[in-house]
Amino acid sequence: MTLPAPADSALRMPPAKRRILEAATRLFAAEGIRAVGVDRLIHESSVTKATFYKHFGSKDRLIQDYLRAASAQALASLDERIRSAASPEDGLAALTDDVSAALQSECFRGSLFVNAAAEFPDPHDPVRQIIAEHHEAIAGRVTELLRQTGHVLAGEAADQIMVAYVGALSWGHVGDPIGAAIAFRRAVERVLDDRTVAAWGARAPGSPIRR
Repeated sequence: MTLPAPADSALRMPPAKRRILEAATRLFAAEGIRAVGVDRLIHESSVTKATFYKHFGSKDRLIQDYLRAASAQALASLDERIRSAASPEDGLAALTDDVSAALQSECFRGSLFVNAAAEFPDPHDPVRQIIAEHHEAIAGRVTELLRQTGHVLAGEAADQIMVAYVGALSWGHVGDPIGAAIAFRRAVERVLDDRTVAAWGARAPGSPIRR
């Protein structure tokens, strides 16, 4: 994974800081976050220990910046594909295409966000907050696309897609990547096929209110 280019040249990242973040991106994804120590990061990025601590202060801060950069890149890529989609249905298809492409990549080692969550079990840890915000951002985009398709239970349907999304990335890592990609695409298709059923259930006299 490469880092997204800075949006403002005045805020461009110093070369040494970028090298450290790129080394972390490569090593954390391949070997795990806790398995990679500061000395290894310093060696791989060709900086001094003083330079490392000048830019990040601690490994914890580096981990958070790594996850924020990964989230920014993933969301920017998804947003671009949604903007170029001819319809909201095509926008949802872009998400399934992204999952399929990830699962077919030779360097895929599972979702880096799910992997990071497994290494940081405390739900109050700042790392977990970044991971939660990333998935909530995807869920928000999925919800809006579903609303645009006319789905009257868009939020509930988005939850179904998100469960399938995380599940596909996990199963594709530990099990069958092809089967996981197909299952995720079919899960999204089923949600779209259920739009008319959901609409009828939401409007039927005496039906419970579902939020």
